[in-house]
Amino acid sequence: MDQRIERIYKAADYVRDRIGALEPVVGIVLGSGLGKLADRITDSVVIPYREIPGFPVSTAIGHKGNFIVGQLGGKTVMAMQGRFHYYEGYPMELVVLPIRVMVKLGIKWLFVSNAAGGVNFDFKVGDLMIIRDHINLLPNPLVGQNLDEFGPRFPDMTRPYDPALVESAEKIASSLGIAVRKGVYLAGTGPSYETPSEYKYFRMIGADAVGMSTIPEVIAARHSSVPVFGMSVITNEAHDDYADDYENNGDDVVAAADAAADKMSLLFGKLIESL
Repeated sequence: MDQRIERIYKAADYVRDRIGALEPVVGIVLGSGLGKLADRITDSVVIPYREIPGFPVSTAIGHKGNFIVGQLGGKTVMAMQGRFHYYEGYPMELVVLPIRVMVKLGIKWLFVSNAAGGVNFDFKVGDLMIIRDHINLLPNPLVGQNLDEFGPRFPDMTRPYDPALVESAEKIASSLGIAVRKGVYLAGTGPSYETPSEYKYFRMIGADAVGMSTIPEVIAARHSSVPVFGMSVITNEAHDDYADDYENNGDDVVAAADAAADKMSLLFGKLIESL
């Protein structure tokens, strides 16, 4: 058996044994400082990544490193409280391993979130941006022998973020009085923050926000035809016109994400309830 498939099966079997009769229908990936949403999940089973066979351990700031399975918005959800990043030194096979485990366990939708820098001049710290499309500057997780049981060799990416979910999210946000942006997310490798000239370049090629994650997970989900909804919290203004003493700071990014997490958590919960 392909070692990648074997790793997915072993991890999925372990999680299935831990959650018993629970059948998650929504997978959620919580990014830097956004683990608050996990607090809204009731009747939860918490599974640390370190206990799952073949799983890496999340080392990023603001990532606790747990699967949380329970109830949110009237649905059984499976949330990643922290994700894995290419910049941590993990191969893409491991970066997307949790997504494939969730697919194996039967999720029907995937919700992803992240902290991102706003390269769009109109975006401010604390804004919520619905991701309508992306630009990938990370290695593609589907490179290598195709996992045929998960999807086709050349999956379509015309609509990586489900239009119906985007439309529903906009309506729900409006009904809740939550202002949301909509834009294109760009992901690079990190872990260094980008230079002012890179931010300018990203803006010129059509990006509204920039980060170091999310897109590999989206590609893995779409490989298996799982509809995706994505949201970024704008945690810093990624511009090319900084003051002389400006400095990007990881702790500040997590703090800004944490401050916006309540609004995002409410929106995610209501959107899941509407499914």
